[in-house]
Amino acid sequence: MAGLTNLPTDLLRTFIAVVELGGHSRAGAALGRSQPAISLQIRRLEELVRAPLLAHEGRAILPTPAGEALLSYAREMVRINDEAVRYFHRSDKTGVLRIGLPTDYAVAFLQGTLTRYIHGHADVELEVHCDLSRELHQHLRSDDLDIIVAVMSDATMPYLSRMWTEQPIWVAAEDFHLPAHAPALLGAHPEGCDYRARMIQAMDTIERRWRIVYTGPGISGLQTAVVNGLCVTALTRATLLPGMRLLRESEGFPALEPLRVGLFYKHPRLSAAGLSLVSDLVADLERVGSGVQAVPA
Repeated sequence: MAGLTNLPTDLLRTFIAVVELGGHSRAGAALGRSQPAISLQIRRLEELVRAPLLAHEGRAILPTPAGEALLSYAREMVRINDEAVRYFHRSDKTGVLRIGLPTDYAVAFLQGTLTRYIHGHADVELEVHCDLSRELHQHLRSDDLDIIVAVMSDATMPYLSRMWTEQPIWVAAEDFHLPAHAPALLGAHPEGCDYRARMIQAMDTIERRWRIVYTGPGISGLQTAVVNGLCVTALTRATLLPGMRLLRESEGFPALEPLRVGLFYKHPRLSAAGLSLVSDLVADLERVGSGVQAVPA
């Protein structure tokens, strides 16, 4: 169609690499191009979109507002391009993939995605690392992980591909009853867990006394403590078990602040196997609810 401008995926790939790897030299090393060639591609892309895309802040190179807007489109366009290419190069999906999943998030449907992926890609070795979201973000930044699903501390964060909202809910054992004036007996993951912070914030907001009587890093241990009546806690609906019930505001448990959760990866660092898994994760995320959004949100 006359008048439309095509954005070449090689220019978009270079732009993503410069932003995500922190400079022209690192992008060139990752893409096998010289620094002048990288600079030339960025200038060409700026000409096509008619806007400056990168700015220097001290020694750092950061995207301009126009660059931030383009970055989300660029990630999606390059991902779809690579998905199409992978379809015709299916035998290239080999290697090791390191996945980070949060301790405090319901990952049942993601585990299903990972299981199906393993069964369909025998040559790919999958390593799953569970931790607090803040630790997962650090592992991704330091290239210790390839893909993470993690709670977001800010509305916009580096390497974000998809985001959605989770609503934590108060749960207890079916026969658990606690007078509204009594201290709340809480079960939680260790300090740094976003669900733990929201429970404490909710109790402090209504000036209700509370005590943490169970602390553990794993979701199964926390679920067992709740079912056995040791404590109450905050979960998502996907992690409710038989023998649990929801706690009402009239019982002294006010609504909890929602959580933003994101899918993150560094596109220039990801192998063909990793990009294939990202596509599977994106497809499953889009099936779990309308709250899943591409970036920009």
